[in-house]
Amino acid sequence: MQTYDAILPAPMCRLGARFDGDALTRLDFLPLDTPVSKQLDARAEPLACELAAYWSDPAHQFELRFALAGTPFQQRVWQALRAVPPGQPTTYGALAKQLGTAARAVGQACGSNPLPILVPCHRVVAAHGLGGFMHAAAGAPLDVKTWLLAHERHAPDRDAA
Repeated sequence: MQTYDAILPAPMCRLGARFDGDALTRLDFLPLDTPVSKQLDARAEPLACELAAYWSDPAHQFELRFALAGTPFQQRVWQALRAVPPGQPTTYGALAKQLGTAARAVGQACGSNPLPILVPCHRVVAAHGLGGFMHAAAGAPLDVKTWLLAHERHAPDRDAA
């Protein structure tokens, strides 16, 4: 079993957080019956506040210190994911075309994303359907993706304000 610096509540699951120093390095979806941390340290408290803001407003912009470890290609994909607005999912194919690569390669990079929600890989769907999530094609990971996409459909349009 993975060890976490904090386990936080989320509406559809629990989130296991790991830090390197004060930088968030991993956020894992855990079963809803996983016990949450009784007390949060100085690193996890800002994460809990940022996540609470996101649960209230899916257009919330995260301002946490985080570190993404991955290949140069994964870094390119993850950077592109951060530009996909909430409530406006894109497809693996469209993202691949933007990056000059293959849809399957984009899918692999999305599945290897260590910081879902902050790097919103759930905003990438298949041309015809939901696609995968966290290297899974069924089960709890797709339930999480479905919940996140539904949550973000209600994001206010910041450009209309």
